[in-house]
Order: sequence, then structure tokens, then C-alpha cells
Amino acid sequence: MDPDTDIGGPLHKFPVTNHSAIVGARSDDQVVRRRAFDTILASYWKPAYKYIRLKWQADNEDAKDLTQGFFANAFEKNHFAAYDAGKASFQTFLRTCLDGFVSNERKAGRRLKRGGDMDHYQLDFASAEDELAAHAASALTPEEYFHREWVRWMFTLAVDAFRRHCDESGRAIHFQLFERYDLNDDAVSYASLAAEFGLEQATVNNYLAAARRDFRRIVLEKLREITATDEEFRTEARSLLGVDVK
Repeated sequence: MDPDTDIGGPLHKFPVTNHSAIVGARSDDQVVRRRAFDTILASYWKPAYKYIRLKWQADNEDAKDLTQGFFANAFEKNHFAAYDAGKASFQTFLRTCLDGFVSNERKAGRRLKRGGDMDHYQLDFASAEDELAAHAASALTPEEYFHREWVRWMFTLAVDAFRRHCDESGRAIHFQLFERYDLNDDAVSYASLAAEFGLEQATVNNYLAAARRDFRRIVLEKLREITATDEEFRTEARSLLGVDVK
């Protein structure tokens, strides 16, 4: 069986970068810390917003304020630099910090002022609300729901990055085939794709194999950016790709 017929594939073949934003958050260099914060924010704001809506029963406006307030406060006080990989995963650490922040705000009865340093990020809360309605928490605990939505969000970010990569490298058809075969629920065959795109079936096979390799690489690079240890990296790779990194 061709291992490239599955998105997970042979992960040991794909070297990854080692630029962890979690490590960067501890840097003495303000530019490095800012870049690290931007990466952490991009990876976690949407799961955090949904988690606040679910666990803390916050309405839409309060959840917006609390989400932006949490990340603004974390950056201002450099809270992420305090993370200890020996005690918990970064995801658990961030969620614990988030709970503490929301609890303190609720106890103080403060009305957070949205904006400030967070204004330029333009977080798409409308899409988060749509997804919240579309993907019910069902029987999941708030913690399980947070992780599920983080996996969903990271996968979305990786797909978007892969689309840009294909467009910029003049290989848009690779993404189109990947989207049609691997991302959609509709049942399609290599033969039907060959007919649809005017390609030889062997070409479809080769393009999809290359697309999957590139996509896996992008997923792993994104995971390496937001994990602090090899163990955490392997755990999250299993969450997104369903296979072990060797």
C-alpha cells in the first residue's frame, strides 16, 4: 500500500523546524517575544473564545471581551514565559491561566474594555460563533471540548497555509485535488478526478501524493511552533494526524 494515500503518512520522513513560540515567549528580545505571542494568539484565540462561551456561560459580547482581555493581559505581563513543560502541556497551562483570568474578572465584577493592543489582530468572532453553533459540545467536558476545537482550528490553519503555499508556488491544482479528495465528504475516485481535471490518472496520483507530503510538513511545522517538548509535539501530532512521529 502506498503510504501517501493517507494524510498521516510516514511522518518520520518529514523533518520539522524547531522554532517554538513557547520557548520564544521566554526570550529577552522584545521582537522575538512579540512574534511568539502572535503565534500563540493565532493558535489559541478561537478555542479560548468557544471555551469561555461553553464553560463560563458567557454571552457573545462578554466572551469577546474576556478572550481579548486574557491575551492582552498575558502579553503585557509575559505570563506565557512562566510555563513549565515538566508540569503540564502548554495547552493545559494556557487553559488553566484562562480559567484563572475569567474567574478573577467575574469576582471583581469588572466590565472589560475591549481594544487597546488587540485591535489590530481583527479576530473573526463571527466565524467562531457560527462554528460554535455548528459543532455542539455534546457529552464532552469543557476541557475535552477545548482540545477538540483546538485540533479543528489547527487543522484549519494548516489547510489555509497549504492553500497559500500552492497558490504562491503555481500549484493550485494540487490543492484543488487535495481539497476534493481528502477534505470533502463527497466520495470521489482518482478516475473521476482525472476526468474532471483533464489529467491522466497517474498524474492525479502523483499530485495527491505530493500534496499530502507538503500538507503533513506544514502541519508539523505549525505544531513545532506551539509545543515546547518533543513529547508534547508527538502527542499533538497524533491528535491532528492520527499517527506517531518517529
